[in-house]
Amino acid sequence: MERIIVIGSGPAGLTAAIYAARANLRPLVLAGGLYGGQLMLTTDVENYPGFPEGILGPDLMTKLREQAERFGARILDVDAVSVDFTRSPLVVRTEEVEHDAKSVIVATGASARWLGIPGEEKLRGRGVSSCATCDGAFFKERHIVVVGGGDSAMEEALFLTRFGRRVTVVHRRESLRASKIMAERAHANPKVDFIWNTVVERVLGDEHVTGLRLRNLRDDSLYDFDCDALFVAIGHTPNTAVFRGQLDLDDLGYVRSPDGVSTSVEGVFVAGDVYDHRYRQAITAAGSGCKAAMDAEKYLEALEFAAPPLTAADL
Repeated sequence: MERIIVIGSGPAGLTAAIYAARANLRPLVLAGGLYGGQLMLTTDVENYPGFPEGILGPDLMTKLREQAERFGARILDVDAVSVDFTRSPLVVRTEEVEHDAKSVIVATGASARWLGIPGEEKLRGRGVSSCATCDGAFFKERHIVVVGGGDSAMEEALFLTRFGRRVTVVHRRESLRASKIMAERAHANPKVDFIWNTVVERVLGDEHVTGLRLRNLRDDSLYDFDCDALFVAIGHTPNTAVFRGQLDLDDLGYVRSPDGVSTSVEGVFVAGDVYDHRYRQAITAAGSGCKAAMDAEKYLEALEFAAPPLTAADL
């Protein structure tokens, strides 16, 4: 019987593990086959407090993992393949083991949707990004391309105008899907221009992004377009497939949480991007991991010190 299981090993999951371990709860962390979350796909992280010179994403996650283990967290690099939150104790299954737990923290995060084109993965972190807040400052006075047509893409494009000398939005349709106010803001910004009815076929460059190969969907023509960075803004997918039918999820698949910590199941808490599709930052994920661990600790205290129910012998 585990007192607490943390599912996920990004900033939210590992921060939850640190706090739970320091509370002497000896958390079991199911880190997944590829631990560390989205920061494992980034290079320099310059906006995480405490690192004035910046830190590599994988290095930050390694430090968080070492810190959690130092205080007694047990971390297994395995995936949770199914759960049963309909009974007590709660059940979390991996491929080989079934774990019982009094409480669970869900911190499985969300995955950015990528274009799936040649050169994209190779140059990820070297000009290809899915987070303007994380990486925009690296492209001061550069020409930046944003792919997408929704509100998120317009937010990214407008944010990137603070740094880039030019921001080009490439969209597969001839009009934006974004809300009217976001579209108007983008059109009104002199740094933003648009390429319509076009998709990106390939990311060009050896060591860093030097351009894109574009396809015009009207005449099927191909041409190369010079730029210094590609920001993909076509949405995120929450990693909640294993929780369908077990937790209340919204229409996009994110865990519903009335207070950013609790879920629809007593004893199950949530942290990070698996419910937060607004901020999606390492520091906000870490903060929510802290809150989830503290609430789980209080839940366990109440559970373990609750008076036992009366039996016939007591009457």
